[in-house]
Amino acid sequence: MTRLFNDPAAFADEALEGFAAAHRRWVRPVTGGVVRAAATPAGQVAVVIGGGSGHYPAFSGLVGRGLAHGAAVGNVFASPSAQQIRSVARAAHGGAGVLLMYGNYAGDVLHFGQAAERLAADGVEARTYAVADDISSAAPDESAERRGIAGDLPVFKAAAAAAEQGRSLDEVLRVAERAGARTRSFGIAFSGCTLPGSDHPLFTVPEARMAVGLGIHGEPGIGEEALPTADDAARLLVETLLKELPEDVAAPDGQRAAVVLNGLGSVKYEELFVVYRKVAELLGEAGVEIVDPEVGELVTSFDMAGVSLTLTWLDEGLEALWRAPADTPAYRKGALGTPEPEDDERAPAEDARDTAVPPASDASREAAGTVLAALDAVAGIVEAHVEELGRIDAVAGDGDHGIGMRRGSTAARSAAAEARERGAGAGTVLHRAADAWADRAGGTSGALWGTILRSLGTALGDRDAPAAPRVAEGVTEASAAVRRLGGAEVGDKTMVDVLVPFADALTAATAEGVPLTEAWDRAADAATDAAAATARLLPRKGRARPHAEKSLGTPDAGAHSLALITRAVHGALLNHH
Repeated sequence: MTRLFNDPAAFADEALEGFAAAHRRWVRPVTGGVVRAAATPAGQVAVVIGGGSGHYPAFSGLVGRGLAHGAAVGNVFASPSAQQIRSVARAAHGGAGVLLMYGNYAGDVLHFGQAAERLAADGVEARTYAVADDISSAAPDESAERRGIAGDLPVFKAAAAAAEQGRSLDEVLRVAERAGARTRSFGIAFSGCTLPGSDHPLFTVPEARMAVGLGIHGEPGIGEEALPTADDAARLLVETLLKELPEDVAAPDGQRAAVVLNGLGSVKYEELFVVYRKVAELLGEAGVEIVDPEVGELVTSFDMAGVSLTLTWLDEGLEALWRAPADTPAYRKGALGTPEPEDDERAPAEDARDTAVPPASDASREAAGTVLAALDAVAGIVEAHVEELGRIDAVAGDGDHGIGMRRGSTAARSAAAEARERGAGAGTVLHRAADAWADRAGGTSGALWGTILRSLGTALGDRDAPAAPRVAEGVTEASAAVRRLGGAEVGDKTMVDVLVPFADALTAATAEGVPLTEAWDRAADAATDAAAATARLLPRKGRARPHAEKSLGTPDAGAHSLALITRAVHGALLNHH
């Protein structure tokens, strides 16, 4: 239970502010996260890590010499936005490029990928690497689909230590890839976590049972077993990991491994030590030599009661990097000598937000009023259904869809209102709303809704009154852009299952010459039917994928929220017709 908070929506920002204030020796705050207190040495690759809040000491607690140069921090269980990542990376950049590292989740993949593109446009060379160590989340032949959990630490550590040695960006990336290919994790839990402001956990485990193969965002496990003794838990963790060795490790006997026994929030250190004594014994019996083990809370999930075990199978090079010293707020190893002086000069500031708006016609400024009304209706319908959206999402996911949609839609409405007050046309109002939604919401839905609004804004522009065919064209482009960005297609149980039929129905109706309000009404009906039909589908994308069967009978949260929004926007169109 998360007990101490103010406004739940401000929790992540306030936690980061407090963290930075408490650890000025190591970090300084920048827009989107934190960077090292001292500037990155000239010519050194900057390793920038990141992800959602709720996992401390990941990610901000791992910023410091010998480890990350910066961390981009998103909202609770939501990836940071591309703009936040870009801001942190620019502040951390030392002139030799940036390696962006994160766990393998759809939202992180989208936002870090977009950030790399923006950095390249800024003249900053950037690479990305997603850690995918959780063996419970996908089969060995689909290892690229696996989640990143506590294996983040040894993989981040290897890349950062390589950067400290002065290696090139491509060499640092190869080290990350090598460490990632040799890292495996597996976890168990005894209770779920509770988000700030919520009165119930994201999932529950029956009395005297444990969930097996859980995620770190409140995703339920892939199965349940009887509550074990500490020794039995250790045996399950070790035996499961020893069944899947890296391709170039023939047998555990004679191998050296970095070992991380990680507490997920409520399992305390004494309990972890009881488990670790058996882990060490079992690995020793299997012929594994343990190198610099770590036992503690390293990648958490608020108050989740659970543990995970990570093995990184070392070669000579990886062992040297694992043993290399580090000095961060939450992770320290060895000695680094004289501390670097704090850098009083701030890194180059990110580009100031341009508050000026481009010129617009009277017709487009008038249409901007309808756009603002529609965005107000969107925020209203999301607020009315925020709990329902979270409940649907928690069936097989992490339960944060409602929270993320609330943050995004509220920010979009505010940004749109500000732009309209400055005389913006419909296209610019939608562009400002798109940026605000993506930046504030983070996560997969933040990236996709930012794409939807931006595509629609580009189609409408600021010159002409938006005719019905132009609106349909914008929605069709949004549908195509979401599929390109997210990689989902109809049938994957995502918002695409609603967006495609909605766009098709709207295009067909406007082609018949039907007025926009009536055409939108028809399309909203198609969206509602399509959203309901997702209850019969198995998810093939996103965090729900490892728990596909659990979602049968429940519609996809993103599809459901999109259908609700299309109907709410129709009401706004009627009122402004």
